[in-house]
Amino acid sequence: MKSLDTSVLARFFINDPDDQGAARQRPAAAAAMAERGFIPVKVLLEFEWAMRGFYALPCAQISRALRALAGVNHLVLEDREMALNALDHYDQGLDFADALHLARSKRATAMVTFDPRLAKHAKMPALQPAVELLESIAK
Repeated sequence: MKSLDTSVLARFFINDPDDQGAARQRPAAAAAMAERGFIPVKVLLEFEWAMRGFYALPCAQISRALRALAGVNHLVLEDREMALNALDHYDQGLDFADALHLARSKRATAMVTFDPRLAKHAKMPALQPAVELLESIAK
């Protein structure tokens, strides 16, 4: 089994007609995706960032691509249940990176942050661990 990286996923899922190099790489990406493969959590995170940050895809389309990836039987996602849990929270408006960090912190009693957006969105039901917003100490 081979480990797949972000560029392989991007070439497979995203058809960028303005990128001739990507078009040439797409058949090789499709061949790699047809074989049994492993996808690390970090690659999921980078792939979401590439779809959102570089290709400016909407969250709903990103979620569909990540769920399609999770549904391929011959591909093994590192900590699949955790990744799907993070995707559920992403679909409810939580940033994907934050959702992954929370899902991977199940053994913690709380996640502390200075990020008010995370703290606000983390009030969703069943989101564990709890998120605590820290206040800056003024000098």
